Amino acid sequence: MYFDFPYFLLDNLEAAGVIGGYVSISVIVVSLSTFFSTKNLKKTYQNIPKWSQPIIGSLLGIIPGCGGTIVASSLYKRRKMTFGGLLAAFITTLGEGSFVLLGASAEADVTSNLKAFLIVNIVGFFLGIIFGIIVDLIGFNKQNNQNGFISAAAAQTKPTNNTYALFLNQNIGFYTILGISLVLAPGSVAAFWGGSIEFLEEITIWLCVAFTITCILYYLIQRFILRLDCHTGSNNTIRASLLEAVTDISMVITYVFIGLLLANFFIDVIVGPEKFNDWMSSSKIVVILIATFICATPGCGGMIAVAVAYITLPNFPIAALIAGAIATSGDGIFPLLAQNKRDALIVTGYSIVVALLAGFSAFAVGF
Repeated sequence: MYFDFPYFLLDNLEAAGVIGGYVSISVIVVSLSTFFSTKNLKKTYQNIPKWSQPIIGSLLGIIPGCGGTIVASSLYKRRKMTFGGLLAAFITTLGEGSFVLLGASAEADVTSNLKAFLIVNIVGFFLGIIFGIIVDLIGFNKQNNQNGFISAAAAQTKPTNNTYALFLNQNIGFYTILGISLVLAPGSVAAFWGGSIEFLEEITIWLCVAFTITCILYYLIQRFILRLDCHTGSNNTIRASLLEAVTDISMVITYVFIGLLLANFFIDVIVGPEKFNDWMSSSKIVVILIATFICATPGCGGMIAVAVAYITLPNFPIAALIAGAIATSGDGIFPLLAQNKRDALIVTGYSIVVALLAGFSAFAVGF
């Protein structure tokens, strides 16, 4: 069988870049909103009674991206959030996978994606509150709220001091990604209503390809040369917030591209669309289990992969998307792992149990 790999590669680079147009809009808006509201959030939080903390945790978790769970981990570390509030945030969050569901392209229908996004968030929000309250009523982890944390200095991984790589990412890469995002934004907004901007269509194809390649290079330099995490916690200026947003964008698009490449290759080349469609229709319980344990891995990669699978694979059950979303802890798990591994493992275990209950319940009622 003839397989045109260059065309296949180009097609997936373009598809990832199209989704990246929506991702960049969402990430930048959320990042700037978080920057301007952080001080008010900290002041408001001081007056919140403990019984309502699972509600606050779910509200933090429902914010697209990982910022909410990072705030929850920080509050928990400083003994200003209960374990139930922390669990609620982790149950509710979709991590960076939320931005994938906010996109639309030939690979991703905007109407079905937004519907799935709302369903998953609503289910996660209420389950987060319910199980967060239950855990707090049981009184779990009272002693561990006082002990078990190591210092932030000891937990932090020291980044490398590569001047050239730092300049490349924080200047050339930063402005390139922001610039392409700005050009792609009008077409992305128009596509929400099924429209397009005709005179930009030809250039958009190549911009999408360039956008994906730039994001992959940016992420590889950031992660493996500079050894910097997606969230540094230093977003105390608008530029610093935008730098974190660009890092998030590059990470999401890299995983989206890998997910699209693997999924499309597996379906179109290895298995075949018809055979794969039959397998997906008859093996939904297995898919729920796989999605849950993939998403339970630290970080956002698992949830991004599951979100890509949902928008790409025919008959991918929304029950598996719900289970994966609940099992996801996002990047908020990393500061918790660094400072208190025991609690990080316990909250992950609780999330897996709730995810499986929710996933199989959703499957039982027809989702």
